[in-house]
Amino acid sequence: MRITALIIRILRQIVRDKRTMGLLIFAPILVLTMLHLVFNGNDYTPKIGFVHIPESIVDQIDISDEKITEYKNEKEAKEDLSSQEIDGYVVFHNQSPSIFLEGSDPTVNGAAIKWIQTVLKPLQGNEPSLEPKVDFLHGSAGMGQFDYFGPVLLGFFVFFFVFLIAGVSFLRERTTGTLERLLSTPLRKWEIVTGYVLGFGIFTMIQATIIAAYAIYVLDMLMEGAFLYVLLIILLLSFTALTLGILLSSFANNELQMIQFIPIVVVPQIFFSGLFNLETISEWLRWIGPFTPLYYAADALRDIMVRGYGWDEIYRDVFVLLGFSILFMIVNILALRKYREI
Repeated sequence: MRITALIIRILRQIVRDKRTMGLLIFAPILVLTMLHLVFNGNDYTPKIGFVHIPESIVDQIDISDEKITEYKNEKEAKEDLSSQEIDGYVVFHNQSPSIFLEGSDPTVNGAAIKWIQTVLKPLQGNEPSLEPKVDFLHGSAGMGQFDYFGPVLLGFFVFFFVFLIAGVSFLRERTTGTLERLLSTPLRKWEIVTGYVLGFGIFTMIQATIIAAYAIYVLDMLMEGAFLYVLLIILLLSFTALTLGILLSSFANNELQMIQFIPIVVVPQIFFSGLFNLETISEWLRWIGPFTPLYYAADALRDIMVRGYGWDEIYRDVFVLLGFSILFMIVNILALRKYREI
């Protein structure tokens, strides 16, 4: 009877906690649905350009596909390759093809080479002179998957742990009464939020620096750009996770409820961060990506670490991440109003 009473009490406790019920039922459904849409999406079709196609070859290959672009000169093709408008291009010199790939994604490289070889196969026959030479704008033939996915994983783990630690820590400030005592002082709400963000931010900066340095200099993650730019993006992403964690902690009553935000807020971002090719995901789902901080952080980290880009290419991502942090801080200030009832 005592065991039965205990079981009934636990069941009632779970049923009364609507958020826990939602987590147990709807969070797995959400994640599984996203996995289904990602892995059952369309196969990636590479975007290829053709330069200087001899008339004798035009009739032998199909260049009517919407993913194919014809260029009058190689300069135009290189510009589109650099801006990632195309994944690669084929240039013909004396009817001998050469392949130039953007090179930052090994999966796309493989798909592009396979597609080009299929298209050029009727031309090759037994002539070794038509065996294409492959060059890369970024990376190389020996570039591994970890080199490409590393920047995304670096950003994700920084975001995840900062979000979790900041949210739980701020929640304890509330549950122990510290926040209520601060609100009873002459301190303004924006001063309280700024103080918490900067206070937690100091440790966040240290954590982000250690993680980034370890990944690059110990794990030997591919690094073509400047470490200072990597550190800048990681710090901005950390502040975004920090302010978002503090904001969501305002809507949690205990640590369990704070953790419940992870499969709803944090996990879905990994699907839109570049770990999976967005062009293979259902079109009606792609629009979510630009509304997530990790989308911009991963793009900037990959530009720096894989492509070796600098400020001119990453400044948009920098300002967007900064905008996310400022937005979450403003909402945090507004959220503190509900605690003025003391």
